[in-house]
Amino acid sequence: MSSTTVIDLRRIAKQLGLPEEGVLAAVQLIDEGNTVPFITRYRRDQTSGLDELQLRSITGAVGKARQLADRKQTILRTIEGQGKLTPELREEIDAAENTKVLEDLYLPFKPKRLSLAEQAKQKRLEPLAREIIAADSQAADLEKRAADFVDDDSGVATAADALLGVGHIIADLFSSRADVRQRLRKLLFQKARLRSLRIETPGKALTKTAKHFRDYFDFDEHLQKVPPHRVLAMNRGERAKVLRVRVEGPTEEIQTIVDELVIPTDHPHADFLKGCCRDALSRLILPSLEREVRREMTDASEEHAIAVFARNLRNLLLQPPVAGRIVLAIDPGFKSGCKAVVLDSCGNPLARDILHVVGKVEQKTAAAARIVELVREHGCNVIAVGNGTAGREVESLLSELIVGDLQEHNVAYVIVNEAGASVYSTSQYAREELPDFEAAYRGAVSIGRRLLDPLSELVKIEPANIGVGLYQHDVKARHLHASLDAVVEGCVNYVGVDVNTASPALLRYVAGLNQAVAKGIIDWRAAKGPFTSREQFREVPGFGDAAFVQAVGFLKISEGTNPLDATRIHPESYQVAERVLEKIGASSAELVDREKHQKISDAVGEIDLTSMADELSVGRLLLADIVEQFLRPGRDPREDLPEPLFKQGVLKFEDLEVGMELRGSVLNVVDFGAFVDIGLHDSGLVHVSQLSSGFIRDPYAAVVVGQSVKVWVLELDKTRRRVALTMIKPGTKPVHGASRGRSQNPRKKFAANSTQKKSAETKGSPSGRGQRKPGSGPRKGTKQDRGGRTYTSRPDRKKAKKPLTDEMKTGQAPLRTFGDLKQFFDIQTGTDDSAGKKPSKKKKLNKEVQEADSAEATNHSVTQGSLDEPHVQHVAAKDSEDTPAGAESPVKPNLLQDSKKNISVESEKGPSSQVPDATAPTLEQQSGEDSSKDTSQQ
Repeated sequence: MSSTTVIDLRRIAKQLGLPEEGVLAAVQLIDEGNTVPFITRYRRDQTSGLDELQLRSITGAVGKARQLADRKQTILRTIEGQGKLTPELREEIDAAENTKVLEDLYLPFKPKRLSLAEQAKQKRLEPLAREIIAADSQAADLEKRAADFVDDDSGVATAADALLGVGHIIADLFSSRADVRQRLRKLLFQKARLRSLRIETPGKALTKTAKHFRDYFDFDEHLQKVPPHRVLAMNRGERAKVLRVRVEGPTEEIQTIVDELVIPTDHPHADFLKGCCRDALSRLILPSLEREVRREMTDASEEHAIAVFARNLRNLLLQPPVAGRIVLAIDPGFKSGCKAVVLDSCGNPLARDILHVVGKVEQKTAAAARIVELVREHGCNVIAVGNGTAGREVESLLSELIVGDLQEHNVAYVIVNEAGASVYSTSQYAREELPDFEAAYRGAVSIGRRLLDPLSELVKIEPANIGVGLYQHDVKARHLHASLDAVVEGCVNYVGVDVNTASPALLRYVAGLNQAVAKGIIDWRAAKGPFTSREQFREVPGFGDAAFVQAVGFLKISEGTNPLDATRIHPESYQVAERVLEKIGASSAELVDREKHQKISDAVGEIDLTSMADELSVGRLLLADIVEQFLRPGRDPREDLPEPLFKQGVLKFEDLEVGMELRGSVLNVVDFGAFVDIGLHDSGLVHVSQLSSGFIRDPYAAVVVGQSVKVWVLELDKTRRRVALTMIKPGTKPVHGASRGRSQNPRKKFAANSTQKKSAETKGSPSGRGQRKPGSGPRKGTKQDRGGRTYTSRPDRKKAKKPLTDEMKTGQAPLRTFGDLKQFFDIQTGTDDSAGKKPSKKKKLNKEVQEADSAEATNHSVTQGSLDEPHVQHVAAKDSEDTPAGAESPVKPNLLQDSKKNISVESEKGPSSQVPDATAPTLEQQSGEDSSKDTSQQ
């Protein structure tokens, strides 16, 4: 090839909304083999302060751009090998901005299977097709000209057979045109709807599986408005052979567009070509575009689901540790009893037993006595209770003991997410750490250690088994694992690791290390004792120079020979750190002296970072990080977060009243709200509209998993014992002008020629949210900045409605206002609100909860009967196994369906039985497929 396709990094920077110099430097650093955590922490000056999420978005965008570039080169080589590559085509291929456009250009040259068109070409009918398209005078009389191609040896017995084959060739030519596909793709995105219908089996009752998909038995919504969880739910219903899913577009408009594009004005064979267009649409173009649309919707929904999982996982991993506590960990259970293990402050098991809290009174009494004995004997001051089966029964027993026999011990209990505990209990890690324990007890140990140090314990479990996701069992496992591994890696390196106490599971996520090097560190510790200097890492087998540079800054040594080894300062910056300490009249040895450390803190506060950075010839961001370590050497960033919610009593459903104030812990966050544990058997739902009195576009920005929140009871469903909660204090007026509806659908990214959502231009907060640069002034197009301000609500001023006059009602007098226009329409439709009542608030709330009510729908893993939607893997659910997804049932595309006319799509495999003609019977009649009425669901 004489030319090569290059990646335009400036274009990627513009798409992501990031500084060009930062993107260029980041790509160069990544290509040199540097890890994202290392670049995030120690190369901030080069990358203009890009944070981890921004760097990973660059990595993903560059990866896709390189895949596109590689595909371009492959296509160019293929077409050039066919001798059909023209300068214009090369230019179009090089300019293609996405895979869809590129594949459209390649389609005419793509090697084809033995299609109907290829079969017709083998019968030597292509010349006739060319004559018809070109309006050649030889083909003025189609029937007569077609008779010239009759050949029994070729399988063309009649002129009709010849025209049929010619129609297939022309339909294939129309289908291969890039302009046709691009126009229709754009139209479908703008106007098509996604529709699902129940597949009914005569004589069979509705199965339990089918009942899960009731909401989708007659579902119809615009493509751009279908939220991700609905896309994944319909996919699951389709795989279960319960639903038939279609993409439906405007029939007449589609036909008109194609006719205008492919049939010249006043063509002598326009009717024949229109028949070919109908065949191309129903048999080739629309089925292909439907598969493409469905695939892109699924991909976008899966990306969203993975992002939800990653966000919740990050919040779960970064929950603050509960240090210095002696824990009684209980893994609840019914038949086999509750496994109880006492752990010291380092997580080492001290005692274990089995408790039966459900069953005979004697067993419950014995269990209570044993709990009291364990607490008194070992001095336990907190009890960790898994949130699985029998968890609420354990809570009830503990509540009685806390106000009874344990009252003097000041004991509290915490509900711990036990998802994945059973997976850990049978893993290699568990067998190596607890060889003398049975699998059941290992699960209890894991629950207790999750309270002591969530990050150190959860890294031992495959991230996908931690149930804080959105349909995680329906997304591609490879993509899910890659994303979640990146989250775990980011969290581990964000917190840092004490190299002398870390487990192999934790060490393997340190930047630059792998499983083998992690094991080497453990073996070195076992043979030579604790590390005392970072330089000793070089003695570990496999810990080469490259790994040392990447990992050393994240590996801390608490009591080493050099106090800087206990900080996040990289050894390559030790000289800079010493010079800074020298300038403020201190030394590194004073960092570990509490009395002298205060002097360092006071002196550091007087440093002018800009002038000192220039004086030392170092980056300002690097200097700021060094100074931060002087203020809090070796700090754990999780210490700044609030502790878990400690409880001393259990709540009963009968105790609840509307308006009651409660404290709860956020279990899971999804698109439509958050699930909060308030101490009931089931969690309560805070709908997205109830997260704040103002507009909430993104529920993930309002609350995070593990957060302790104040809620009020909004509604009680006594029949199903479910609770709707609100985080809006009763009596609070909504912020003026704030929309209370569902947040904007995040899933418009499957649009044709779509662009990626811009990221923050400057380094964001730890959550990844960008911040505007100070002093950047107001945003363009606004009269003021978007800084913090106080909003007030206007007092209610109800104006009396002026009734319409008789002349207005009969059209003899003009209407005065839009209010008059509404009254007029209300009178015409019989829905004048002056005669009726507005829907009650309770009905509105019921509608908000209805989505979550459909939860039983497709969720194979929810075991606690929460208000959760079907797509949510509930954080409180015990480990479960999803039903293995079967092969996806074939979809009968029907893109041309509307209320006036329906063209059913036939398979490429089924040969047509008549010559394509606009006056021939419709393809709907040929296929015999029933058309469905176009319904919509609000």
